[in-house]
Amino acid sequence: MPATIAELFAGRTETIGTRARAEIVYAVFGAADEIAVRALAISSIPAAYQGIPLTNIMLDERLNASTWKVRGIYEAPTQQQPSDTSGGAVSFDTGGGTQHITQSLQTVNRYGPSASAALGGAIGYDGQNVTGVDITVPVYQFSETHQLADAVISIGYRSVLFALTGSMNTAPFRGMNPGECLFLGASGSKRGTELWEITYKFAGSPNRSGLQIGDLGPITKRGWDYLWVQYGDDVDAAAQILIKKPVAVYVEQVYPAADFGALGIGV
Repeated sequence: MPATIAELFAGRTETIGTRARAEIVYAVFGAADEIAVRALAISSIPAAYQGIPLTNIMLDERLNASTWKVRGIYEAPTQQQPSDTSGGAVSFDTGGGTQHITQSLQTVNRYGPSASAALGGAIGYDGQNVTGVDITVPVYQFSETHQLADAVISIGYRSVLFALTGSMNTAPFRGMNPGECLFLGASGSKRGTELWEITYKFAGSPNRSGLQIGDLGPITKRGWDYLWVQYGDDVDAAAQILIKKPVAVYVEQVYPAADFGALGIGV
């Protein structure tokens, strides 16, 4: 059963005065470890409560082997938040990334008496194994630098950045559909009383649909899911040779999904 989260209404507290503050207590059920608890809390706990921003998510205590108590802490900044005084600096690179593939999009030509049409696009078959080839694939890498106040860059916010690193988006972000954007992490620096300068790093990979691998398809995968092909033995009666052909395709989720709204830099 997947982990679930529910608010414990008896634990909600609010303070409205010179500095608005609220705490909302949740219980996480069925989580395997702290990483799973934090990932679920980040993706589920609202980024704001009655206009007060979420500043920290605390793993309060472990109630039993698979149940945790978590607190979402909301605090209004002590000063007006200059979310970005310069409009933000953005850089990008579309140089692409390298991916090892074992299947071609199509076989353009075949030569020789032992060439087999039944391989189904398998690349580098040597009679025993399908070795494949490394190719360049679309990977859109970009970073943004924002200037933020001390009230924003709390220990809790840094914990959020840490927990979100290596996650893909569950909602549209910077023009990319869910599953297409990967958060690579953030780095920050500050001098004296100046604003924090935080650089957020991302990579984009397009979602795919209608893929055909040999006789298998159509296949759909999100940009940061991993697709791999299982091969089985077969015989090409025309060429009278043993071959390997695709017998199964698997699409695996290898990155957790999270709401990038917790980054606090818009969508």
